[in-house]
Amino acid sequence: MGRGRQKAKDAKIARQLKYSNHGADLRDLERELISPSNDSKDDEREDTYDRWAEDDDR
Repeated sequence: MGRGRQKAKDAKIARQLKYSNHGADLRDLERELISPSNDSKDDEREDTYDRWAEDDDR
């Protein structure tokens, strides 16, 4: 058994990914990327990463 079956499965998955919608709403995505509230979320993330980085230095 082998490569042929796996290749067919991979091709099927690739087709599904290529042609499916995935429920993405591009307008919501655009609003999220443009909104000014995004900055506060980034600051929170940076604080979290900084805390983790400090833990690694010990």
